[in-house]
Amino acid sequence: MNPIGWWILAVLLIVAGIIGTLVPGVPGVLLVFGGMLLAAWIDGFTRIGWITLTILAVLVALSLLADLLGGLLGAKRVGASRLALLGAAIGSLVGLFYGLVGALIAPFFGAAAGELISRGRLAQAARVGLGTWVGFALALLARVVIVVAMLVVFVTSYLI
Repeated sequence: MNPIGWWILAVLLIVAGIIGTLVPGVPGVLLVFGGMLLAAWIDGFTRIGWITLTILAVLVALSLLADLLGGLLGAKRVGASRLALLGAAIGSLVGLFYGLVGALIAPFFGAAAGELISRGRLAQAARVGLGTWVGFALALLARVVIVVAMLVVFVTSYLI
């Protein structure tokens, strides 16, 4: 393939990743990293070296960790039971199959249902569901911040 074609693909991956960062269930951060890795390869790793790629990979790992722990920590913060935490995790997985709306509301309902089954109090179940949702929202914010940091690291390394 022509180098221009590779560059177009790299830019498209990065742009798709930026958009995907805002959509639950889309591996946006991984797409951004893939585009950056492709750009480094196109340039023969002369401007973007292994140190920069390692920093970017650590940022990707932090993003994945934030995704995994966000909702669970939000639920735990408001005193969720183990069953509510399990419900939040199951809700997160099930929600992915129902698009954006499912990914946004299924963790809330999963955590609330788990809490309701465990303790039988509707008010506490709603509070746990809300805590789970706030945790997921904070994880989304963390992903956005991490993608911005990745872009800064990449552009700085490429230009210097």
